[in-house]
Amino acid sequence: MIPTAEHPLFKLDINAETCLELNLSADNPDLKFIDSAEKLGLYIQQKIRQESCLYALGGYGENRKIYSRFEHFDTAGSKRCIHLGIDFWAEAGTPIFCPKAGRVHSFQYNNNLGDYGATLILEHNEEGQTFYSLYGHLALQDIADLKEGQPVKAGDRICHLGEEAENGAWPPHLHFQLILDLEGYKGDYPGVVEKDKAPTYLKNCPDPRTFFFPDTA
Repeated sequence: MIPTAEHPLFKLDINAETCLELNLSADNPDLKFIDSAEKLGLYIQQKIRQESCLYALGGYGENRKIYSRFEHFDTAGSKRCIHLGIDFWAEAGTPIFCPKAGRVHSFQYNNNLGDYGATLILEHNEEGQTFYSLYGHLALQDIADLKEGQPVKAGDRICHLGEEAENGAWPPHLHFQLILDLEGYKGDYPGVVEKDKAPTYLKNCPDPRTFFFPDTA
């Protein structure tokens, strides 16, 4: 079982008053005509304003069509469409704080269109258990001075949300993912997979809601 977070991700915490549950699945008819980052961003901003919220979140295990415009998600005979993490949608430049003490495992600029952009992976150890947290779509400057093995404390400011031009061509948001086994990856790990591979990957990438909101476990 994954331990729980020790500190909120954002300065203003995520709760029922600040956050909107967002549906970006293939079943959402609102997304039928959204074919660009600009349209998707406007749609999300409108939803957040309508509910008088600060953030939107969602996406774990979600089957999405929004990846179809990127070749990055093409695989032989199929398309990657099942989302393995959770997305937190907010304004570019929003600071992100370390939710649990650990160390910098690795980081990388994954600059394919549709990819993570600047990416940070932290390693955490508690009571003999090792697990990892991945932060994607960051401001590029945030990884410029990092060092592998660098310790981080819960509550340390570790990064900011990146602009569309540097975050893989997405509206500003954080892709947060928990990973049990990194399988040799450094600075990267699949965040979206094919349907037939999803059960295995979802087992290796637990639902982040139980990390931030243990009452949902």
